[in-house]
Amino acid sequence: MTSLIYPPKPRPGDRVAVVSPSAGLPALFPHVYELGLRRLREEYGLEPVEYPTTRIMGADPRDRARDLTAAFADPTITAVLATVGGDDLITVTPHLDDAVLRANPKPYFGYSDNTNLLNHLHRLGIVSYHGGSVLVHLGRPGKLHPLTADSLRAALFTAGWYDLTPAPKWGDEPNDWNDPGCLADEPVMFPSEGWRWQGPATVVEGRIWGGNLEVLHWLLAADRVGAAASLAGSVFLLETSEELPPAIEVYRILRNLGERGLLATFPAALVGRAKAWEFARRLTPTEKQAYAEQQRAAITRAFAEYAPHAVLVFDVDLGHTDPQLIVPYGGEVRIDAINERISVRY
Repeated sequence: MTSLIYPPKPRPGDRVAVVSPSAGLPALFPHVYELGLRRLREEYGLEPVEYPTTRIMGADPRDRARDLTAAFADPTITAVLATVGGDDLITVTPHLDDAVLRANPKPYFGYSDNTNLLNHLHRLGIVSYHGGSVLVHLGRPGKLHPLTADSLRAALFTAGWYDLTPAPKWGDEPNDWNDPGCLADEPVMFPSEGWRWQGPATVVEGRIWGGNLEVLHWLLAADRVGAAASLAGSVFLLETSEELPPAIEVYRILRNLGERGLLATFPAALVGRAKAWEFARRLTPTEKQAYAEQQRAAITRAFAEYAPHAVLVFDVDLGHTDPQLIVPYGGEVRIDAINERISVRY
């Protein structure tokens, strides 16, 4: 496996970059964005620094790459946070100055389309952090979710081991950012049944690789995923987006990863709780349950065919649902299937 380093951590009072390497949604939802910035200052004691494309929709990929490179190059910036995801960060990473990123490693926080950049940093040997959107999580209506807030604080400021906690309640029906009053009340939440464990009762340790499954398929098509041998022994992180990919497509993507020789090298997988509702697809509770069950079945099928030895942990709160736990991408994880515990080293 590639040798990876943990970048130095920020401290309260530090300046941190806030960037939009994917979609410039702060331009469309400034009320949500400003709440996220305020919480960065008030809850975490960090001073956000914006870049020229942070509030621009459709900025040229070269300009977004220039902002990212500048954020890493600036010695007064100690961490870099993405505002949100999107769908075209794959066009940005080729324009990054990799020599600058390697020479100035910093903690980077993002998820969803940011899988492109997390994977890019991984290939440069830099540990980054899956999660922590300025809009979605810091700008959460009502208040910060306590599990998200605690996980993000630990990932930002500490370097030790951290036990992930199953959420007692979860949500996937966000408030409508188009509504000016959307920030007044917390999103609707539902009772959780906790994590679901499959596979052998054993303890697995490794380094995390993966991300949003749809984006991983784009990266495979663009030939930007390392050889199977370079990722052997990784703990596979996978989660799906608000586009609600059908179960058969989830299976096919994993089948293709299996045919590439990747799945067989993974001793375990952390599977994010499936988001099963979106404004354009308002599934009923019964339909949501069926969607999640079908997705779990598709993932189980693929691993049974290509990696029957793997420990699988389903419904971990690390993807497109609320709350969101932060995990170190390329960082260490310990999965204890005997005592049903997951610990990560930040």
